[in-house]
Amino acid sequence: MATDPREMPFLDHLEELRRRLITCFLAILIFSIAGYFFADGILEFLTRPVDEVYFMGITEAFAVKIKVALLFGLFLSVPLIFFQLWRFVAPGLYAREIRMVLPVVAGMSFFFLGGALFCFYAVLPLGIKFLLGFGTAKMKPLLSVEKYISFVGWMTVAFGAVFQLPVVTFILGRLGLVDAAMLRHGRRYAVVGILIVAAVATPSPDVFSQLLLAGPLYSLYELSIILVAVSGKKKGIATPGAVSDG
Repeated sequence: MATDPREMPFLDHLEELRRRLITCFLAILIFSIAGYFFADGILEFLTRPVDEVYFMGITEAFAVKIKVALLFGLFLSVPLIFFQLWRFVAPGLYAREIRMVLPVVAGMSFFFLGGALFCFYAVLPLGIKFLLGFGTAKMKPLLSVEKYISFVGWMTVAFGAVFQLPVVTFILGRLGLVDAAMLRHGRRYAVVGILIVAAVATPSPDVFSQLLLAGPLYSLYELSIILVAVSGKKKGIATPGAVSDG
């Protein structure tokens, strides 16, 4: 009889994790090298919400090109990263759960990129305009390109990460760990949690940026309730058996 893959020894789990992390890092590295050759165009695109940015040190412009290339590599690697993450946990799942791999990876990639695009096109222009509006006739903005790219990169990644909420709740619902009634009952706690996540995820301490994240995140929570109600595991249905070759 074949050994149950869910009984893999701890050291084998660590080796499996190391192998998949290396795969992710290599993907990011390869895409980042490709992105370096397009860094100027990507930088031009990322700085669209502001008129001008400046570099303050001799090495800052070069460092920014590296950072832009890494950001480019990370975003192109997102589907592979999610696929490797899912494949790492797959041996501990049942056959019916393993069949979710493609829709889950597609959903995670869609919501991550969707959250990043929503941040860039909807949140950043409003947030930057709001924050720069605190300037005065004597206090004018001189934006460091490195700090600006760090701000944009962190915001887009943060939005992409928190936009995973529907996918996470979908998975938990399919596993029978949560249901729609539980999520509806937990709305008041979800609001508090969402505000905390928004405060932690946004790099700037202003309430305006945090609310720009909290609003869509609560909408995604309501979407999660619908997804779990439609696709969640029904009560009384037995857990499917493990993967079998015969």
